[in-house]
Amino acid sequence: MTKRFSRRGFLGSVVAFATLGQGALAAPPTTSLRPVLRGDDFFKKAVPEVSEIISGQKLSGRVAFALADAQTGAWLECENEQVGTPPASVTKAITALYALDVLGADHRFETQLAATGGIVGGEVQGDLILIGGGDPTLDTDRLAQMAADLKAAGVIGVKGGFKIYQGALPVVTRIDPEQPDHVGYNPAVAGIALNFNRVHFEWRRNSGKYTVSMDGRSEKYRPDVTFAAMRIEDRSAPVYTYRDQAGRDQWSVAKGALGGAGSRWLPVRKPALYAGEVFATLAGAQGIRLNKAEVIEVLPEHEVVLRHESQDLRMILRDMLRFSTNLTAEMVGLAATQKRLGVVDGLQGSAAEMNRWAVATLDMRAPALVDHSGLGDASTLTALDMTRALLAVKDAGFRSILKRFGFRDAKGRPVKDQAVAVDAKTGTLNFVSTLAGYMTAQDGREMAFAIFASDMTARAKVTRAQREAPAGGRTYNKRAKRVQQGLLERWDALYGRLDA
Repeated sequence: MTKRFSRRGFLGSVVAFATLGQGALAAPPTTSLRPVLRGDDFFKKAVPEVSEIISGQKLSGRVAFALADAQTGAWLECENEQVGTPPASVTKAITALYALDVLGADHRFETQLAATGGIVGGEVQGDLILIGGGDPTLDTDRLAQMAADLKAAGVIGVKGGFKIYQGALPVVTRIDPEQPDHVGYNPAVAGIALNFNRVHFEWRRNSGKYTVSMDGRSEKYRPDVTFAAMRIEDRSAPVYTYRDQAGRDQWSVAKGALGGAGSRWLPVRKPALYAGEVFATLAGAQGIRLNKAEVIEVLPEHEVVLRHESQDLRMILRDMLRFSTNLTAEMVGLAATQKRLGVVDGLQGSAAEMNRWAVATLDMRAPALVDHSGLGDASTLTALDMTRALLAVKDAGFRSILKRFGFRDAKGRPVKDQAVAVDAKTGTLNFVSTLAGYMTAQDGREMAFAIFASDMTARAKVTRAQREAPAGGRTYNKRAKRVQQGLLERWDALYGRLDA
């Protein structure tokens, strides 16, 4: 049966390709596949067994993988392929396909400035409203441009208040509540975001005393903020604490952990206040004074004064896949679900709808994702399902927005003139390392694959406080990457001929 994407389908929106050919999705293997090695006329050296690759790197836990010919859909080699594994950020590949299919590659998110009561003589008679439209890429530079555009539009003042609307998407204070409070990759999600909902904390010691700053910096600007504050406390642990206090993000940091000077990005829990405060500062620089930002839950009748559009969705997703930005994944996933259902009840409900879409559209069998970024611990996916999804879109141009995966030599140096081309999405959690995408062998044969490595016993021992950098986590990831490369090299040797 020929499978078609939805009316605004991914296949048509990326590279003007409309349908999948018949037979593109071969039946999945009922048992793990083992290759039949070719004769000595082809092999110049022995091809290592999978067990040798894993034991050679001393990788603990389990490795699950699936490999298929991208042209025919024939399964070439599989192991543990139907075992559910946390996919980590490989989830973002599914989210990207979901958003492209539902929203379309040309979709742009729109942030607006609106006025109530009309504008008389350049003065807003009522309130000025900053309306978030779900743009995950909005930053301080773009807000600065909006402030300049507001002045250029003739606005010189506002009689009423300054309001922020973030209700275009559900408000979620953390992507994954089980992560440490201070990690920048686990911010709040809402209909408005700024600088990926991260605030910059910087400290410096002079004559034994510390000065600290919190700002919403971007490439051109560094506006200080007060919605988030930092207090230095005379302790050694914990390094950071967080409280929602008096309507702002109140942080504390252990003095003993600071050293002489440094900085880091902290997650924002109040994105509307963050964006509002930064915009008010930038508008003030244009001579437009605004009252303190106030978050509203319902939009009143208003007149749109100006609009800022994001890049098109395809470019946003390309960057999301390359830099693995969790916030982007969650916001575009929520936007897609809202387009499908009209109402979204949070990340888990949105992910459940994406799971249903994936079964119907990508011919996956049992995706069990709990968010759109892969950060949540409860998500599981099989290597077989992930490879089926890649087969389903093999002719749709999806490979072009994946990141090139580079091989490394025995000393960890990048391999120059890498003969095997691999474009894939990586994923990393504590004691979980995943890779899924496409490889082109040395003779030009294209294959789709997914490799999921995990040690769930070691992962279960990691406490919430240790999750940013648990003992042994980095070593595990390095070993897993070497196993992944070893499998890719094995497959090139085994299947790198069109007549294999």
